[in-house]
Amino acid sequence: MDTETSSFETSEMLGTFLASTPLLSESWRLCNLANANSPQSFLVEQVGSIGYVAFSGIQSVSGSDPSFRNLVPLPDVDINGFFYPLHRQSEEEEPVMVQGALLRGFENIYNNTSFQIQMHALIQTSKSIIFTGHSVGGTTASIAALWLLSHLQSNFVNVSVLCITFGSPLLGNESLSRAILRERWGGKFCHVVSKYDIMPRMLFAPMDPIAPHIKPLLQFWHWYMKSPHFGMLAVPLSDEILAQIFQFILVHLRGLVEAGEEAVAGTFRPFGNYIFCSEDGAVCVDNAASVVKMMFLLFTMGSPSCSVEDHLKYGDYVGKISSQFLEKRSFLQGELPESSYEAGVVLALQSLGISCKEPVAGPAMDCLKAARRMGRTPNLNCANLAIKLSKINPYRAEIEWYKAFCDRSDDQMGYYDSFKQRGASKRDSKVNLNRHKLARFWDNVINLFESNQLPHDFHRQKKWVNASQFYKLLVEPLDIAEYYRTGMHRSKGHYIDHGRERRYRIFDRWWNETSGSEKGNKRSKFASLTQDTCFWAKVEEARDLLDALRSTSDPSQLALYWHEIDCFARCAKTLVENKDVSIDVVAKNSSYSLWLRDYNELKSQMELFRPQFLSFVNEEMVP
Repeated sequence: MDTETSSFETSEMLGTFLASTPLLSESWRLCNLANANSPQSFLVEQVGSIGYVAFSGIQSVSGSDPSFRNLVPLPDVDINGFFYPLHRQSEEEEPVMVQGALLRGFENIYNNTSFQIQMHALIQTSKSIIFTGHSVGGTTASIAALWLLSHLQSNFVNVSVLCITFGSPLLGNESLSRAILRERWGGKFCHVVSKYDIMPRMLFAPMDPIAPHIKPLLQFWHWYMKSPHFGMLAVPLSDEILAQIFQFILVHLRGLVEAGEEAVAGTFRPFGNYIFCSEDGAVCVDNAASVVKMMFLLFTMGSPSCSVEDHLKYGDYVGKISSQFLEKRSFLQGELPESSYEAGVVLALQSLGISCKEPVAGPAMDCLKAARRMGRTPNLNCANLAIKLSKINPYRAEIEWYKAFCDRSDDQMGYYDSFKQRGASKRDSKVNLNRHKLARFWDNVINLFESNQLPHDFHRQKKWVNASQFYKLLVEPLDIAEYYRTGMHRSKGHYIDHGRERRYRIFDRWWNETSGSEKGNKRSKFASLTQDTCFWAKVEEARDLLDALRSTSDPSQLALYWHEIDCFARCAKTLVENKDVSIDVVAKNSSYSLWLRDYNELKSQMELFRPQFLSFVNEEMVP
């Protein structure tokens, strides 16, 4: 069957796992300790092989701070390359943006020497690290988890990371949500949201109109979180003001739900898994659109006062989630479904305290159905790709044959230059057509991968990493040849910075992040394919530098050009000596061989007639 469905695929598994373990209750216990004992900071505790890092929800962030809702580009506030994997968005996407005030709060915590020491110790001694936090502490926990995930990925450290938040406000925009999906980190975030809690819904609305009321509301929560006994003495907002805030957020939530995808740009967006909980149990959803709609539907069932009180009841709900996992449920009279799937949806509604007779039952049921994953499952998509890969292998084989033919040709130009200077023969046209067919296949692979339709570890499976690497080594020289053959470098700039296809940059990352990138034994003969796929683009840039050198008399420019040319000459010499290039590179009439002769000739002339530049000239490079 061409279409398959897998309802609540990862979210249901994660929700069941958390409900059957002490992770939720332990996380909440530490959140309470952080709120009571570590205001505006964090605490660390290790239980067996699991390390917990809990962030206080009592932080100096208020609605009167303009950046409480303002999104700031992550690269502008990035420190020490913390979030490098999240910067890899396509050119069409807006930058990854996050909540500015809470990002600065995490920066302050990170700069605390105690935090760095304790995190280093946890990484060394723990198999799993769980970040957690209540209220704004949950958002800080999410940022900390993103930092550690980025750090572990760049340092190849194998430690499991999970982030559990309670009543956390939103963190970033749609690009952040996409980046987290792209990195396969969605399953590492679980946001627990109570049925009516206003805090997780607050940033769906603009803060300016209600900013004066948010600060006293946060202060009330902070008093209560620090000490429930003293919190009962704190004076909450008046019923009238609470009603205004409640209606204001409800109206904007309704607008977002009605606008659908058109409302995504420039707004906060959920990411990861959301456990919606009530006094009757919980349900877990990971589809962002369904999360927003469920936020709205449950909120409509609440009231201004319970929307504030619910932010402080997560301790009660955590116990209900675990008991729901243990108990058996029965259907109320008149609710008997027609299928097992419908039965699952009805039971999910019961877990949220929604009877089939409630006005929101129909939309809520539609919302849960929309959350199911449609189309081929990731593993089936991967299997289908493997079949397609076998079908395109003849195209690759024909290009390999073409390379061998060029390398044996009497003109001694080699693979790259033969394609660059090709004529209108049937053989040349066939190779060019195959180049385009292979590009379409691999672009489709990337689209499936980035839209979360392939297994989470697809980009680390040796079969696909090796296949994409071989494709890149074989075909990218042809793309470079076509780029310079058609003169694109004159209108757009040189290939590496202005013409390189995005797929090659992605394959570079896949290769570098796997063990396949490790250097093997020294070669005894030339490689079948040049290991630096941008080598020919660097040759073309070096040719332009020689031309520029001949046409300038500015001493500073001469020095700069010589420095860049010599750097390339040394790197190329190392590649040739290590035999990390294909035989076509050292062919008698290849672009590199011709460039090297010009370089040595010009260098000799400079040594003879311009001795003042000898300091910029390195030892002679001979082929």
